[in-house]
Amino acid sequence: MTAYIIRRLLLMIPTLLGIMAINFIIIQLAPGGPVEQVIAQLSGQGTGAIERVTQSGTEFVPGTNGQSGQGGGAASGPNSNYRGAQGLDPEFIADLERQFGFDKPLGERFLLMIGSYLTFDFGDSFFRDQSVVDLVLEKMPVSISLGLWTTLLTYLICLPLGIAKAVRDGSRFDMWTSAAIIVGNAIPSFGFAILLLILFAGGNYYDLFPLRGLTSPGFEEMSFFEQVVDYFWHLTLPLAAMLIGAFATLTLLTKNSFLDQISQQYVTTARAKGLSESQVLWGHVFRNGMLIVIAGFPSAFVGILFGSAVFIETIFSLDGLGLLGLESALNRDYPVMFATLYVFTLLGLVMGLIGDLMYMIVDPRIDFEARGA
Repeated sequence: MTAYIIRRLLLMIPTLLGIMAINFIIIQLAPGGPVEQVIAQLSGQGTGAIERVTQSGTEFVPGTNGQSGQGGGAASGPNSNYRGAQGLDPEFIADLERQFGFDKPLGERFLLMIGSYLTFDFGDSFFRDQSVVDLVLEKMPVSISLGLWTTLLTYLICLPLGIAKAVRDGSRFDMWTSAAIIVGNAIPSFGFAILLLILFAGGNYYDLFPLRGLTSPGFEEMSFFEQVVDYFWHLTLPLAAMLIGAFATLTLLTKNSFLDQISQQYVTTARAKGLSESQVLWGHVFRNGMLIVIAGFPSAFVGILFGSAVFIETIFSLDGLGLLGLESALNRDYPVMFATLYVFTLLGLVMGLIGDLMYMIVDPRIDFEARGA
């Protein structure tokens, strides 16, 4: 197992570098980089995301600390390289490029970025007077709350439901629950979230749940019990929106896994020995049937955390990583964009390895090392 883990860890290095390099190059081709964002703001055409911009040559880019490897956008050059730059002082444009690090060649910027990221030094946000690490840590609790509770509730609901469907395969219960699951899976989470807001958050009908945030004003002064109630009161609608489409895959996977095990010879043998159906199901089928389901928990958590969370956080005004990533993309805040991409990719690769290790822990007969994986 040790050799397999080492090989997987070594394989993560070129995989991570490749993903970062591809995205870095793509970003260079996208118009509207940080320099153009500042120019647009100065000309009155910006989106309002850049506020602390002056033409003093020293204060128009807050938070930059020489992390020149995190940029993207047009290469350095004359004013004509940037839309809307006509009429601006060339020295001002050159100063902007130095502030954002665009005065260096593309390859050098990428190597500087990766070199800093190896030590988890992500620098500062271009347009927020705050370090990227502080920003991520500030937004992390919201995204972790959504991802963790959605994953746990999905497993707590889908596992018993999938097992019940396998035991009652072909019954009315199986058909009706399958229909409900398919309908739920067809409803987009963001559409269901908007419907929940209209129905239960002060829209046209009921005002039962809060419209935004994870806590109410004065949360710190509440008792522990009141804080728990307030926390889950705010989480109810976002979790419901994320759960609506999360049932289908796991429920059907659990059902099919148990059906496959129920048809195996060892189950027939156990029944022939006089064991009850309950003993056969929970004593023999459960462990083998749960193998693929349990091992998939890490990847399921990552998928939920970084999948629909961005829509839910935006709709419910939850200040988490999904909303931070969306705002960073719109504002071309490249340090935040590339840092979150780096962290999410690394986390996904690590979770993939943990998933494989869980396969071997749940079922020692699985040996990826023996297969030359």
